[in-house]
Amino acid sequence: MTMRTRTLGTTGPQVSALGLGCMGMSALYGEADRAESVATIHAALEAGVTLLDTGDFYGMGHNEMLIGEALRTASAARREQALVSVKFGALRDPDGGWSGYDGRPAAVKNFAAYSLQRLGVDHIDVYRIARLDPDVPIEETVGAIAELVEKGYVRHIGLSEVGAETIRRAAATAPISDLQIEYSLISRGIEDEILPTTRELGIGITAYGVLSRGLISGHFTADRQLGAGDFRAMSPRFQGDNLRHNLNLVEALRKIAEQKGVSVAQIAIAWALSRGEDIVPLVGARRRDRLTEALGALDVTLDAGDLAAIEEAVPPGAAAGDRYPAAQMAHLES
Repeated sequence: MTMRTRTLGTTGPQVSALGLGCMGMSALYGEADRAESVATIHAALEAGVTLLDTGDFYGMGHNEMLIGEALRTASAARREQALVSVKFGALRDPDGGWSGYDGRPAAVKNFAAYSLQRLGVDHIDVYRIARLDPDVPIEETVGAIAELVEKGYVRHIGLSEVGAETIRRAAATAPISDLQIEYSLISRGIEDEILPTTRELGIGITAYGVLSRGLISGHFTADRQLGAGDFRAMSPRFQGDNLRHNLNLVEALRKIAEQKGVSVAQIAIAWALSRGEDIVPLVGARRRDRLTEALGALDVTLDAGDLAAIEEAVPPGAAAGDRYPAAQMAHLES
């Protein structure tokens, strides 16, 4: 496996072709082992992964402290290569509930101060609000991040889960490195307006959910029991007939993967990699074995015939169910 590099837009840093999304190590997908999580981050860095993605609200700061521990205990060379992307703005309560988003300039700077402390770093490489605050113009939020850039606390400005108009307004305020948004074989909504807009403006895409929270990993089964704190227990795509339909799509994809001698996860990630040099898929591996499988996608080459077969097996719009429950879909512009 040879780790390739890509650039986050025309203004962002050069990063590894795959990034590591660390959310599942702290929240929303069942229990995770702290030692194994740190070992997985170390293994990713050793393999040449440079981009580590987190949010200050993942486990109410737990994820940032976990990454901070992993960076402190990594070799100096690996620690130096790591680039940390942080989402902020999501408001939580002690019961784990969600209370909206805060993009006010004073809040932006407050969130950043706490993230720098938890991560144990002197700057954040990419900083972005997790969702648009409907009560605060995006120009004000991005302007506050730009002030942090001027002071050296942030290197690059990102966006997350916003539509084409917001992207244009943000880019007119300050240079935007990339947009983080869900993109996978069964979540292709960005292809209509958002992706053309980012490409016009020279903004990269950090694609999360490339395995759709494990749904198209090839490892998820219809009889799997999910804990009450697992996001998938309330995700529409994991419910009843929706789940059965979506797993049938996975089986169609499995036939193609088997013909190529690769896993379902590897072909799904390879598909995401094939969508353009401006797209950096995030893999949400919580264990070293899953990380190794994901990294194997870098060695998978998909020719025109493979891509046509994949499109036939999982055409655009084929998934059953929305990607979030209705209450959360209301916060998405895409």
